Amino acid sequence: MQEYTEITGMILKAEPIGEYDRRIVILTKEKGKISAFAKGARKTNSRFLAATNPFSFGHFKLYAGRSSYNLLEADISNYFEGLRKDFEGACYGMYFLEVMDYYTRENNEDKEMLKLLYQSLRALMHEKLPDRLVRYIFEIKAMVLNGDFPGMPQGKNYDESTGYAVHYIMASSVEKLYTFTVTDNVLAQMKEIADDYRIRFMDRPFKSLEILDNL
Repeated sequence: MQEYTEITGMILKAEPIGEYDRRIVILTKEKGKISAFAKGARKTNSRFLAATNPFSFGHFKLYAGRSSYNLLEADISNYFEGLRKDFEGACYGMYFLEVMDYYTRENNEDKEMLKLLYQSLRALMHEKLPDRLVRYIFEIKAMVLNGDFPGMPQGKNYDESTGYAVHYIMASSVEKLYTFTVTDNVLAQMKEIADDYRIRFMDRPFKSLEILDNL
């Protein structure tokens, strides 16, 4: 009897395979980042057509093939439709997916990363939170979770409020991250800190970030 694997996660990316299939990458609560094939997912009448798009979060049932997982069922609880209708928000969201694809590994304990991704996408749809603030919080916390963030830069004269905001991001649970706003000056200083450490510790370009920087 064939054995199945049930996971909860979010699709980070999807790419066409052959004429009708898709290869998807899922960040999961149970197994870190995994890949799976969704047969016939690109057919117009496929039940996997919407469920295998990036941002889709839910419960997936897989079975192991010879060299990879294959998608059997998908029960999506959040498609993040709000991002799909907002070009700038979608660019921020795609950037977050790229960062998670960069940072996470198969069979790693990435539950907090998945939680951060989910909460950050929700924050992008919050009208009172600037997208740029969400981005800098996300970047800093992602680096903190990966052990790359060394704390406030030394030898620079940042506002006390900036130091407080950064320390709050470092110490807070993911659920409490997006509960504050900042002044434009603090936001600019957070950008400087996040940019400096991102360039230093993330050794690759991100396509979505290039688009965002040109908006």
